This record gives sequence, C-alpha cells and structure tokens, in this order.
Amino acid sequence: MKLVTFRTRDARIGYGVVSRNGIVDASNHLGADWPTLRSALEGDQLDKLRNLANLPPDHDLQAVELLPPLPEPPKLIMIGLNYRAHQRELGLPEPKNPVVIPRYANSQVGHEQALVRPRVSEQFDYEGELAVVIGKRARAVSVDQAMDCVAGYACYMDGTLRDFQKHSTQVGPAKSFPATGAFGPWIVTADEIADPAQLDLVTRLNGRIVQSTSLSDMIWSVPQLVAYLSVFLELQPGDVICTGTTSGVGSMRTPPLWLKAGDRVEVEISSIGTLSNPVVAEE
Repeated sequence: MKLVTFRTRDARIGYGVVSRNGIVDASNHLGADWPTLRSALEGDQLDKLRNLANLPPDHDLQAVELLPPLPEPPKLIMIGLNYRAHQRELGLPEPKNPVVIPRYANSQVGHEQALVRPRVSEQFDYEGELAVVIGKRARAVSVDQAMDCVAGYACYMDGTLRDFQKHSTQVGPAKSFPATGAFGPWIVTADEIADPAQLDLVTRLNGRIVQSTSLSDMIWSVPQLVAYLSVFLELQPGDVICTGTTSGVGSMRTPPLWLKAGDRVEVEISSIGTLSNPVVAEE
C-alpha cells in the first residue's frame, strides 16, 4: 500500500491511498476521527486504510500536488556515516555508534516540489537515502522487536550544505535550511517489503547516476537503528528516520559536483519508487 499527503487545486490538504493511478481520499472517508496521516498512524488505522484501496479513486495522481507524506513528523532524524562505501570514500574509521543528526519538518518538500539552493552557499550536496517511518511507540525495544514498530518506507534526498557542515562539530545547520530536503513520493507500507536490506538505491543528477548501492551495505541495519534510537528517545508514530547515504556525494568528486538552479535530482529505491525534484536558487 502506498500512502500520500497531497494538496488539491483548491488548496485543500488531504491524505490517502494510491490506487489505479489515482488517490482514494482517506481524509474524506476517515477524516472525522483521523484528519491526517500522522493521526491515522497514531490510531493504528493501517487496516482501515488498506480497505480503502479497493474503492474508486477520488483524485487523479497527476492532478494533485504531492507533499511530504508526513509534512510534520514528530521527529525527523538523519543518520550519518552509515554506509561502508561512504566511510571508505571519506577515509574515516567506522563509528562505534550511529551518528544522529536532527532535521526539521520545514526543511523538506515533497515529490516534484522545488529544492532551494540557499543564497549563502554554493555547496549544496545531494544524499540519496532510505527513510523509515515509525508506526508504533517504541522505547528501549530490542533488535528483534524493532521491525514491529516500522510502518513503512520512502525515498529521501537529504540535501546538505557542506560549508555550513564545517562551521562546527554540529552538523545540524547544514541540514536545516528551508526546502533543502525531499521526502516521498509516498510511503510504502512495511508489509510489502520483507527485508529493506535487499533493496537497491540509485541517485541521479540530470539523468546521470551519481550514487548506486545495495542497502545491505549499511553499517547499522534498520532494526539496529530503531533499537538504538529507542534507547534514548521514545519513538512515536510518524517519526521518520533517514538511514544515511552511500558513496558518490558531490563533495568527494574532483571537481566537486554541487546542486545548482536548473538541476533535477532523483532518488530511486527498488520496490518503493522514484522521488524527483527540480532545483532552484533562493530568490
């Protein structure tokens, strides 16, 4: 099942299930009790959403604007240095524990919405990632229990301002600029993906492959990340964990390959889909 949040031409925001190249509007069917996708996850309503997939679509998929599937996740967590290929690319030792970086909800856009290169930097880098969406509260869960807390998966483009990354040991400012990350195009529920480690990820810039990996190259797997984060966080339905990027980032190329106005960046993950975004310059 594919879950989206969307905006109609009359500016109404809703959420629903992608079906037959359209969207069944769950916010119309369930909205009195569950007005947003986040509230539906909190209310454990995936079965009700799954039942809607058999109904005729209410909207053509091309006639709405796709927003981030969860526009305001309670927590948006980036994991750094989580691919062995990227670790080797940087020439760094393997971290003893996951590198945890916060991102903020207003720093992300949805599928086909514009990524914005800030005025103050020309070092706007791409990072294609798997996003993991939490569906149940998780506190101090074991690795064996962790996957029971996962609602689904999506693509993420974790844009990073490399010069701001060097301002201090805190990476957060490099990932905080408005409209520098992209999330989508939808969430594919976990029942459709038996093992995320078996998926493949490709990032393209203007049609050219710049990153390509199997997710099995992760240093910490999805269940290991969920279990680790739940030690010091109470993970909530709607939280999003982005699991790190692989080698091929623009900052490690000669010359560096930065995102600029007029570019298009795509993150494709097998069994999920392709997240595609144009790049514009900040006015």
